[in-house]
Amino acid sequence: MVEWNSVLSAIDGKFLPLIRTIVIVVLAFLVFNIVLSAVKGYLKKRAKTKKHISNIEIFSKVIKYIFTIVLVLIAIFTYAGSWTGFGLSVGLFSAALGWALQRPITGIAGWIMVVVKRPFEIGDRVIIGNVRGDVIDITLTHVYINEIGGIIGGEENSGRVTLVPNSKLFEQDITNYTLSDDYMLDQVAFTVTYEGNLDKAIKIALDAGKNQTKEFLDKMEKKPYVFTYFGANGIDVKLRYMSPAKRLQEFSSRITKEIFDGISAAKDVEIAYPHTEVILRQKEILRDNS
Repeated sequence: MVEWNSVLSAIDGKFLPLIRTIVIVVLAFLVFNIVLSAVKGYLKKRAKTKKHISNIEIFSKVIKYIFTIVLVLIAIFTYAGSWTGFGLSVGLFSAALGWALQRPITGIAGWIMVVVKRPFEIGDRVIIGNVRGDVIDITLTHVYINEIGGIIGGEENSGRVTLVPNSKLFEQDITNYTLSDDYMLDQVAFTVTYEGNLDKAIKIALDAGKNQTKEFLDKMEKKPYVFTYFGANGIDVKLRYMSPAKRLQEFSSRITKEIFDGISAAKDVEIAYPHTEVILRQKEILRDNS
């Protein structure tokens, strides 16, 4: 009878901690899976592209692998009973991992911010820091931007692709041309002489703005309008109008051409520009013949 008690005591001493550890690990793993599935489902509802969904799947797998490794380590040290060594090991491991993966982890956090908050999406024209262009891809680590301007300036695609690390999204200002809609305010400015017909110049500018934007003018609450200012060489006329964000130069060029043609055809409107004009006048001299 004594021998059986010794055997049962030995079994209790060896297997009960093991069973307890296994139960705790299984429960922790189940709870983690439930939470991860809920988060993954939320992110998938916010995602709009297949690339976003693929990134969510990859990210969830990475998190699952990391959690599994940490859980196994906790289980081993719990069963062994050496929590002091475990705490020291985890502390050193976490510090080393955090230092080595600081940028990648911040990049993943930046990607989550893009998926959840949506400061921009694929196809948007943005400015991130000093990079301007159209977003063509968003990955776990980088945002791919089809650059506009570049060495030529302006708003046309240069053909170069710039990769912006997601970690930079927390450090740089982000400007989205097309967050609310696909249109933005643009202007064409010119100067007419003081001697010219200002009302006609304003009408030429407004007609040009309406004619060139008529394909989408009905969608705009803000119609083309004109401001005028006194300038050093004449009256500054500034036509402002809504234009597709990705076609700014196209419309400004077309409007400039129509305004120039209209002024050239008008007899009482002239474009002012810095130049020197010499005017010769005959001076009448009165002499006293008396």
